[in-house]
Amino acid sequence: MNIFIAGLSYSITDADLNDLFGEYGEIASAKVIMDRETGRSKGYGFVEMNDEVSGQKAIDELNGAEYDGRTISVSVARPRTEGGAGGPRRSNSGGGFGGGNRRGGNSGGGFNRERY
Repeated sequence: MNIFIAGLSYSITDADLNDLFGEYGEIASAKVIMDRETGRSKGYGFVEMNDEVSGQKAIDELNGAEYDGRTISVSVARPRTEGGAGGPRRSNSGGGFGGGNRRGGNSGGGFNRERY
């Protein structure tokens, strides 16, 4: 079972997650997601547990619990969408900002419009 943990303190490490979830059963992997540019934690991570029952117990008991001074959110991880975790954000980024981005894009986009 793959578990998603959000709201983590930026000082939490993979080993900390392993220790926290290890109380509930055998851990296959524990990973805090790090920002590639800064090397700093993004405040969320994933834990893979070998047993569904143990994983569900960990979710039930840890969701909404306080850990390292922060309230964490724990749930079953959703499968990645095609294109990876960043795929949907990239495809929606232009539409979410309204006319400002479209106007900016049109100033350089005149050439492309004429081609079609």
